Amino acid sequence: MVAEVNVNKKLDVKNEYFFDLLQRIKQRPGMYLGKCSITRLRAFLNGYEMARAELGFPDTEQQQQLDGFQEWIQERYQITSSHGWDSIILFFSADEKDALDNFFKLLEEFLNQAKIAEDKHN
Repeated sequence: MVAEVNVNKKLDVKNEYFFDLLQRIKQRPGMYLGKCSITRLRAFLNGYEMARAELGFPDTEQQQQLDGFQEWIQERYQITSSHGWDSIILFFSADEKDALDNFFKLLEEFLNQAKIAEDKHN
């Protein structure tokens, strides 16, 4: 299944599309989420993962890179409860829009730290 972007460019949604999708959401959250909301982002991503699973697509490497994000957020904010990353970020933000902005900043920091750790390991 390929999503068409324009006449000349197609996206490979079976494989590594996840970070591209997040970048598109960051640039135009209202188009994808209806409004700037971390709660809506979480629901969107849950739907995305469920759709991939129901279509029989395995998690991509990009999706797997986020496996430690929940634990990283809990450690960063010293939270031991079972609240999801979205709820934790929202709690420490002014509102849903601020939380969405903070998500993208935190995600970038998380991915950069993971890359540094991987580079040290190799």
